[in-house]
Amino acid sequence: MKEDFLLNMGSDGVTDRLKRLSDLFVYQTRDFYRNNGLDIEPNWHMIFRLLQEREKMTVTEIAEAIHHSHPAVIKLINKMKAKGYIDSVQDTEDLRKYYLSLSAKAIQELPKLERYWAALSEALMDLMGNHLRLLEELREVEERFEEMGFNQRAEKILNTNRLPDSPSE
Repeated sequence: MKEDFLLNMGSDGVTDRLKRLSDLFVYQTRDFYRNNGLDIEPNWHMIFRLLQEREKMTVTEIAEAIHHSHPAVIKLINKMKAKGYIDSVQDTEDLRKYYLSLSAKAIQELPKLERYWAALSEALMDLMGNHLRLLEELREVEERFEEMGFNQRAEKILNTNRLPDSPSE
């Protein structure tokens, strides 16, 4: 195996390693979908699942459920609508609010999509060596983020003078 500088960095390389893994998953999942004739994107899976389970939701409800920003969810939803996978109905009492649901096309495609998602899920478990440790550890890190963010932790450390002074010029 070639040298990997990020591995040598230890914990200082973790954010870049997570980004690298995320990119690998997204790009290779996109290729998997395209190679199998599917016109969906990797990050739509969670929206499909959520609307499949809850039937109809607002953008705000979706954003809260998946812990993504409102603008990020709008971007996903708009792409899914453009491909015909999402229906949108305006609330009669609050005209600013729209309820989103899976379209007839999405519901028709779900059995086929389920087959591909099952294959991806099994491939992921294979990559993880069929262990759930990584998922548990990610959950713990996410919970610690909820308690106090990364930047807040760094500021706290910086402000308590726990770091050596920078060398004078």
